Amino acid sequence: MKILYLLFAVLLFLFQAAPGSADPIFADTAECRSQGNFCRAGACPPTFAASGSCHGGLLKCCSKILAK
Repeated sequence: MKILYLLFAVLLFLFQAAPGSADPIFADTAECRSQGNFCRAGACPPTFAASGSCHGGLLKCCSKILAK
């Protein structure tokens, strides 16, 4: 039974992905993130506004609304 825990740990180690390696970088996503914004599916949170698109137009780029 103890070997199952070791086998499970080894399998998790083998199948982990490096951060960001699963999804390709789209130009609009890179531009959004370089400006300090973030991408989100659906509506942006209350103090944020949609300032563009991400992931090839599938997501919204949310940026902080600046108070005057």
